[in-house]
Amino acid sequence: MPEITLDNETIAYIRLFEEATGAQVKDCLEAEDKRIFLIPSVDLRKAIGPGGVLVERLKTMLKKEIVVVEYSADPSRLALNVFYPYHPIKVEFAPKERGRHVTVTVDPVWKARAIGKQGKQLKIARAILVRHTDIVSVSVA
Repeated sequence: MPEITLDNETIAYIRLFEEATGAQVKDCLEAEDKRIFLIPSVDLRKAIGPGGVLVERLKTMLKKEIVVVEYSADPSRLALNVFYPYHPIKVEFAPKERGRHVTVTVDPVWKARAIGKQGKQLKIARAILVRHTDIVSVSVA
């Protein structure tokens, strides 16, 4: 896995998020016009706020779509967490290049949304997983 370096803009987003929510941020990245925050499980409720109120407030403040993902050092768990909104059922790994390919099986009703228009959700998932695991590619089944 590559070492993660954060630019000043990303550090500013992390600081703002932590001050607004009281939650610790494990990582922050931008993918497909969304700002993604990876949050340790102990701080997840704090980060979202009751009924998602804190995330909504931050979206308004930043004028940007925000995604909060529960961080896990376990690649299987992280893949499930990335696809959490689409009701993931299981993850399967296969060797690929210098890493692994992951296939995440979701509830068939949610499959199109899990992939997203022009693969947008898949690109976001890949950006997160490549950054934190040995996963090099992602697909949805």
